[in-house]
Amino acid sequence: LVETLLLAAAAALVSMPLTMSALRGIEAMLPPSNRVFDLTLDGAVVASTIVLAVLSTFVFGLIPALKLIRVDVNPARETQGARQTGGKAAARFRATLTTAQIALSMALLVLAGWFAQSLVNVARVDLGFRAESLAAFTIAPERNGYAAAQSAALFTRLEEEFAQIPGVTAAGAAHIALIDNSNWNGNVSVEGFEATPETDTNVSLNFVSPQFFETLELALIRGTGFERALSDGPPVAVVNERFVEKFGLGDDAVGKRMAFGATQDLDMEIVGVVRDAKYSEVKADPPPQVFRPRAQAPFLGEMTFYLRSSLGLAELRSAVMGVLARHDANLPLINFLTVTQQARENVFLDRFMGTLAGALAAIAVVLAGVGIYGVLSYGVVQRLREIGLRIALGAAPKTVRRMVLRQIAWMAAIGIAIGVGLALLLGDVGRALLFGLTPSDPFVPAAAVLALLAVIAAAAYWPARRAALVDPVTALRGD
Repeated sequence: LVETLLLAAAAALVSMPLTMSALRGIEAMLPPSNRVFDLTLDGAVVASTIVLAVLSTFVFGLIPALKLIRVDVNPARETQGARQTGGKAAARFRATLTTAQIALSMALLVLAGWFAQSLVNVARVDLGFRAESLAAFTIAPERNGYAAAQSAALFTRLEEEFAQIPGVTAAGAAHIALIDNSNWNGNVSVEGFEATPETDTNVSLNFVSPQFFETLELALIRGTGFERALSDGPPVAVVNERFVEKFGLGDDAVGKRMAFGATQDLDMEIVGVVRDAKYSEVKADPPPQVFRPRAQAPFLGEMTFYLRSSLGLAELRSAVMGVLARHDANLPLINFLTVTQQARENVFLDRFMGTLAGALAAIAVVLAGVGIYGVLSYGVVQRLREIGLRIALGAAPKTVRRMVLRQIAWMAAIGIAIGVGLALLLGDVGRALLFGLTPSDPFVPAAAVLALLAVIAAAAYWPARRAALVDPVTALRGD
């Protein structure tokens, strides 16, 4: 027990810097707007972990200790008793633990593979607009006490001046920041569409500047975008393809009239149709959307500006701050980042879970490999006389290797089967976190099985090789 606890204490010392590194890695993965976890190393957590480690070490160290003290002294002296601490019950126990390690490793490998494939699918998602070379930031004059008219005039001036920054090719703005988990929804009435009280007429709304579609390179399919619409002009709107499909407008969408709310006074004209684009979430399907001119909004206390630029993010931020300083140096500049970064932050949970699953899978596979090597090596030592006798009686080295590998083959087959079943069960529970695939897809489990079999084969090779090279004379003499 002392020997076991000393080994555990050494491992605990090594684990502390690894723990700190892991916490720093987790912190680096979390976006600034989503750092809701306390990542400090709490004393109570450390104490609890130490207690659990000591208890588990004591329990698993007690088993071989009890086995040793029950050995009969005389037979043990006569038969090299240090090698007689095995027994069938202990061998079965070691095999059970190794099988459990293989099963856990298999489950974590499959889950890590699913999360990795899900991340690849998320990275391939078509946002509906070109995110490259596009920066976004939010300005909120209402936080500085600006009135509605002051905010509207400031937004117009800022958009014009942002567009004139050297290196900026286009500048637009929207009240609802895209793929930022922000929403503004409402029910609509549409000309020619008969709605009942049970009909879903909910759509997503956004107020945008005239240059918004051009800046995002959001393709206009039919009609026109917004001219410099005045606040006292006729109400107009641009809708997306999903809106046209939902309300059955077909090719006649442009020119149709609509209104927000259940009303017969359809005072708003649809002047254009744009391509579907993501609204609040990268992984969610584009909802039916209505875009209104910013000038026709009742009051917008903040706007998110989009600048398409060839400048680096730091250089562009400096130029934007210079423009703001000419108007109001105290204006808050919120979440200045590229749209590509915004998309990554929108799916940070997928990346976090994928990285966590991958790290746990790697640790589990390493532990399984070490466990398999230890069990087989110990088994070879326990059966050294038997192996020496087999070789002395003419057994070929390959026959001995097969005998040792057969021991791990059954554990691997059972562990892998249990692990895949456990992964499928967990996959059903975590289906909402997977994107673009289902837990029934065979590719990832098959790849995980092959990867784990390679690790098992590598861990089993050296003990099997050692058994095949046993010198029968030495083994039979007990040396």
